Amino acid sequence: MTEDAVVDVPDRELLTIGSFAARARLSAKALRLYDRLGLLAPAHVDEATGYRYYRAGQVEQARLVAMLRQLDMPLARIAEVVAAGDGPTAAALLGTYWADVEARVAGQRTLAEYLRGRLSGRSSEMYERFAVETVEVPAQVVITETRHVLAGELPAWIGASLGRLESAARECGGVTAAPFVVYHSEVSMESDGPAESCVPVADEAAARAWVERHGRAQGTKVRIEPAQRLAYTRITKAQVAHPQIMAAFEAVEEWITREGLEQAGPCREVYFADWEATGAEDPVCDVAFPVS
Repeated sequence: MTEDAVVDVPDRELLTIGSFAARARLSAKALRLYDRLGLLAPAHVDEATGYRYYRAGQVEQARLVAMLRQLDMPLARIAEVVAAGDGPTAAALLGTYWADVEARVAGQRTLAEYLRGRLSGRSSEMYERFAVETVEVPAQVVITETRHVLAGELPAWIGASLGRLESAARECGGVTAAPFVVYHSEVSMESDGPAESCVPVADEAAARAWVERHGRAQGTKVRIEPAQRLAYTRITKAQVAHPQIMAAFEAVEEWITREGLEQAGPCREVYFADWEATGAEDPVCDVAFPVS
């Protein structure tokens, strides 16, 4: 006898897996999977036969699990929604997940458009959107925080680390120039840099004293950033997002080669505007390379 067969159920309110599957418009195989994944447990399992039995009231939960799986929702998040039951909490959990999906798809759509431009030989058209200039930057005392970080973690870390350093700068004579982030190696979904957040400060002795007192826990250091010439392009807040910022970096690299210059150090992002106070089309950042 199979599990789906008609049997004398232990409780007349219980349904065999076959009957329940028919009501839920799911397969018995799917129900066994949901049980194994901890998403929908049977109301009763016969100890002798191992047969599963369900209550009619579990039909809506079974359908909910099936629909959430169609959204490619991770199992752990499905479990959270199911545990929340019907109501605003479950709806909010679904809303948060779907906002994440839409953000990821929007990023992938932009990346696909960027890659189509590169693969179709239209890179020069993309680079023409960026005006590249040079600037002489004097030597600076900087307090820094270095971290191995992947691309997905980068925006949050930049904001947090620069916030910590700018707070520390109040004890180091104050901030003297725009904060910046140096990339000592590639940061991507597979490569974790490291990246270095830097805030120029006025008082080297005070900075070194602050690091001695507080900075070691965060991996904070003090160093002298040498005087250098930067080739840079200015981008808006919207263009800081990946992959638009990749095109900006490549445009500067292409300009450096065309002008017969050489890169003289790691690339960087210089944040000269108040991030929270700016809009999507406002200039906020210079993408730059030291050159010689």
